[in-house]
Amino acid sequence: MLLVRGLMGEVRFYDIPVNRHREGILRVSTVPSALPDRHRDRARAIAEAIASALDYVGVLAVEMFYVGDGPEPLVVNEIAPRVHNSGHWTLDACAVSQFENHIRAVAGWPLGTSERHSDAEMHNLIGEEADDWPRLAADPAACVHLYGKGEARPGRKMGHVTWIKPR
Repeated sequence: MLLVRGLMGEVRFYDIPVNRHREGILRVSTVPSALPDRHRDRARAIAEAIASALDYVGVLAVEMFYVGDGPEPLVVNEIAPRVHNSGHWTLDACAVSQFENHIRAVAGWPLGTSERHSDAEMHNLIGEEADDWPRLAADPAACVHLYGKGEARPGRKMGHVTWIKPR
């Protein structure tokens, strides 16, 4: 769950992605997720309670595991008080990205919309995968972001590519 909280306590939520990891590294984030509305609402309530209890301002990522339809279907794993890799898709699929909303929040500006205008699938480019950027950039549905890191090492996030399509 990715949210942004302003100086006066206002909150905006980004859509919950489905995240897939390999070897302990986030590989793919996809929105929308198929998470039922009641669980989505619960995730928002949990994340907002954490942000409010901390009087946090800015983007906050609350990583949760969906464990099924038991009495508490969501378990909080960790929080990240910053913009988060699982929300990089917002650069291309939202009018106001997590990055812009973080700056708006800490600067005391009005928060922007967190609404998604496109479906998205974001893939991290790990190590030498970033060398394939010319092929990726040739795809008209792909938005390629390279981080400008000098050396491509195994396991190092060098960038990401997001494929978007209208909702």
